[in-house]
Amino acid sequence: MNETLTMSTPLIALAGYAGWTLLLLLTVVSARVFATISGSDIPLNKFSPSGEDLPGFGQRVTRAHLNCVENLPVFAAVVAAAGFSGQFGIMEGTVMFVLYARIIQSSIHITSSALPMALIRGSLLSVQIILLAYYVVKMLF
Repeated sequence: MNETLTMSTPLIALAGYAGWTLLLLLTVVSARVFATISGSDIPLNKFSPSGEDLPGFGQRVTRAHLNCVENLPVFAAVVAAAGFSGQFGIMEGTVMFVLYARIIQSSIHITSSALPMALIRGSLLSVQIILLAYYVVKMLF
Protein backbone atom coordinates (compact mmCIF):
# COMPACT_ATOMS: atom_id res chain seq x y z
CA MET A 1 0.00 0.00 0.00
CA ASN A 2 1.55 3.28 -1.08
CA GLU A 3 -0.98 5.76 0.29
CA THR A 4 -0.09 9.08 1.83
CA LEU A 5 -2.25 11.11 4.13
CA THR A 6 -3.16 14.54 2.87
CA MET A 7 -3.77 17.53 5.12
CA SER A 8 -7.46 16.90 5.61
CA THR A 9 -9.53 18.83 8.13
CA PRO A 10 -9.00 16.27 10.93
CA LEU A 11 -5.23 16.48 10.50
CA ILE A 12 -5.38 20.28 10.42
CA ALA A 13 -7.42 20.25 13.65
CA LEU A 14 -4.94 17.86 15.26
CA ALA A 15 -1.97 19.98 14.19
CA GLY A 16 -3.79 23.08 15.48
CA TYR A 17 -4.46 21.39 18.81
CA ALA A 18 -0.79 20.41 19.13
CA GLY A 19 0.26 23.92 18.11
CA TRP A 20 -2.06 25.47 20.69
CA THR A 21 -0.61 23.14 23.35
CA LEU A 22 2.90 24.25 22.37
CA LEU A 23 1.89 27.92 22.50
CA LEU A 24 0.57 27.41 26.02
CA LEU A 25 3.83 25.66 26.95
CA LEU A 26 5.83 28.63 25.70
CA THR A 27 3.58 30.90 27.74
CA VAL A 28 4.16 28.76 30.86
CA VAL A 29 7.92 28.91 30.33
CA SER A 30 7.72 32.68 29.84
CA ALA A 31 5.69 33.06 33.06
CA ARG A 32 8.27 31.03 34.96
CA VAL A 33 11.20 32.98 33.52
CA PHE A 34 9.41 36.27 34.27
CA ALA A 35 8.75 35.14 37.86
CA THR A 36 12.43 34.30 38.28
CA ILE A 37 13.59 37.59 36.77
CA SER A 38 11.09 39.47 38.94
CA GLY A 39 12.75 38.13 42.06
CA SER A 40 10.81 34.98 42.88
CA ASP A 41 12.29 33.00 45.76
CA ILE A 42 11.82 29.84 43.71
CA PRO A 43 14.76 28.96 41.45
CA LEU A 44 13.85 28.34 37.82
CA ASN A 45 14.61 24.62 38.19
CA LYS A 46 12.42 24.22 41.31
CA PHE A 47 8.99 25.35 40.09
CA SER A 48 6.06 23.06 40.82
CA PRO A 49 4.88 21.21 37.70
CA SER A 50 1.27 22.03 38.63
CA GLY A 51 1.96 25.77 38.65
CA GLU A 52 0.56 26.15 42.17
CA ASP A 53 3.60 28.19 43.21
CA LEU A 54 3.09 30.80 40.49
CA PRO A 55 0.80 33.76 41.02
CA GLY A 56 -2.59 34.09 39.24
CA PHE A 57 -1.84 34.10 35.53
CA GLY A 58 1.10 31.71 35.81
CA GLN A 59 -0.95 29.18 37.70
CA ARG A 60 -3.93 29.46 35.34
CA VAL A 61 -1.84 29.13 32.16
CA THR A 62 -0.01 26.13 33.65
CA ARG A 63 -3.33 24.41 34.35
CA ALA A 64 -4.65 25.30 30.87
CA HIS A 65 -1.51 23.78 29.33
CA LEU A 66 -1.73 20.64 31.45
CA ASN A 67 -5.40 20.28 30.53
CA CYS A 68 -4.42 20.32 26.85
CA VAL A 69 -1.65 17.78 27.50
CA GLU A 70 -4.17 15.52 29.25
CA ASN A 71 -6.63 15.61 26.34
CA LEU A 72 -4.33 15.77 23.31
CA PRO A 73 -3.56 12.01 23.32
CA VAL A 74 -7.26 11.13 23.22
CA PHE A 75 -7.89 13.53 20.35
CA ALA A 76 -4.80 12.24 18.52
CA ALA A 77 -5.90 8.62 18.98
CA VAL A 78 -9.38 9.32 17.61
CA VAL A 79 -7.97 11.21 14.60
CA ALA A 80 -5.42 8.45 14.00
CA ALA A 81 -8.09 5.73 14.21
CA ALA A 82 -10.27 7.62 11.75
CA GLY A 83 -7.34 8.14 9.39
CA PHE A 84 -6.05 4.58 9.52
CA SER A 85 -9.54 3.19 8.98
CA GLY A 86 -10.31 5.57 6.12
CA GLN A 87 -13.11 7.27 8.05
CA PHE A 88 -12.01 10.90 8.12
CA GLY A 89 -15.33 11.73 6.49
CA ILE A 90 -17.21 11.35 9.78
CA MET A 91 -15.12 14.17 11.24
CA GLU A 92 -14.86 16.55 8.30
CA GLY A 93 -17.78 18.85 9.09
CA THR A 94 -17.29 19.13 12.84
CA VAL A 95 -13.71 18.39 13.88
CA MET A 96 -12.63 22.03 13.82
CA PHE A 97 -15.17 22.63 16.62
CA VAL A 98 -13.02 20.39 18.84
CA LEU A 99 -10.09 22.74 18.22
CA TYR A 100 -12.16 25.92 18.55
CA ALA A 101 -13.74 24.70 21.80
CA ARG A 102 -10.28 23.84 23.14
CA ILE A 103 -8.83 27.25 22.29
CA ILE A 104 -11.78 29.12 23.82
CA GLN A 105 -11.76 26.85 26.87
CA SER A 106 -8.04 27.47 27.46
CA SER A 107 -8.40 31.19 26.87
CA ILE A 108 -11.13 31.41 29.48
CA HIS A 109 -9.07 29.25 31.84
CA ILE A 110 -6.17 31.70 31.51
CA THR A 111 -8.23 34.84 31.98
CA SER A 112 -10.70 33.97 34.73
CA SER A 113 -11.34 31.57 37.56
CA ALA A 114 -14.84 32.92 38.33
CA LEU A 115 -17.62 30.36 38.66
CA PRO A 116 -19.57 31.47 35.54
CA MET A 117 -16.38 31.16 33.49
CA ALA A 118 -15.69 27.73 34.98
CA LEU A 119 -19.19 26.67 33.89
CA ILE A 120 -18.50 27.89 30.35
CA ARG A 121 -15.18 26.02 30.36
CA GLY A 122 -17.01 22.88 31.44
CA SER A 123 -19.52 23.34 28.64
CA LEU A 124 -16.72 23.72 26.10
CA LEU A 125 -15.05 20.57 27.42
CA SER A 126 -18.41 18.80 27.06
CA VAL A 127 -18.55 19.83 23.39
CA GLN A 128 -15.15 18.24 22.85
CA ILE A 129 -16.05 15.05 24.71
CA ILE A 130 -19.38 14.67 22.92
CA LEU A 131 -17.78 15.13 19.51
CA LEU A 132 -14.98 12.66 20.25
CA ALA A 133 -17.45 10.12 21.60
CA TYR A 134 -19.61 10.60 18.50
CA TYR A 135 -16.61 9.92 16.24
CA VAL A 136 -15.72 6.77 18.15
CA VAL A 137 -19.28 5.45 18.00
CA LYS A 138 -19.54 6.23 14.28
CA MET A 139 -16.25 4.44 13.58
CA LEU A 140 -17.23 1.36 15.54
CA PHE A 141 -20.84 1.01 14.42
